[in-house]
Amino acid sequence: QVQLVESGGGLVQAGGSLRLSCAASGSIFSINAMGWYRQAPGKQRELVASITTGGSTNYADSVKGRFTISRDNAKNMVYLQMNSLKPEDTAVYYCNADIGDYAFARYWGQGTQVTVSS
Repeated sequence: QVQLVESGGGLVQAGGSLRLSCAASGSIFSINAMGWYRQAPGKQRELVASITTGGSTNYADSVKGRFTISRDNAKNMVYLQMNSLKPEDTAVYYCNADIGDYAFARYWGQGTQVTVSS
């Protein structure tokens, strides 16, 4: 049983910052890529950022230069530092991780709400 638990969401004013954390626990042999997605009301879930085991990162154009993804492989955690937040960043943020041994399955957290007021 693998579980991903996000924390750090909340309400912030435009221009402010938040740091999201996601902890993976359970029967974990190895974690490959980890990432953050978000889903705003009435919209599809979209990729925000991803990071490989070696630290290579990928960002959505809308968050480049404002958000930073990082991970702690020893603790099985992934983080998302969000700066210069905008109202359009308001969404439920989900972390994911590809976990397995020879074959990997994608696991998702339950989501954490981020609300940016103007």
